[in-house]
Amino acid sequence: MTNVKAIEEAVKALPPRNLAAFRRGFAEFDFAAWDARIEADADAGLLDELVQEAATDFARGGHRVS
Repeated sequence: MTNVKAIEEAVKALPPRNLAAFRRGFAEFDFAAWDARIEADADAGLLDELVQEAATDFARGGHRVS
């Protein structure tokens, strides 16, 4: 836990310009991690039921916006 605290303190100490750059970089890192997780879940078939449910809903017209 000390590493997390050290990172938190280092981030708090960043000047605004560096903080903005860190936030952009971390957001990109976070999005890439999320994408990798979704891809792994899809490859493992963990999303198949949701995909089928969405396809069924779409076929029934559930995609219409009222």
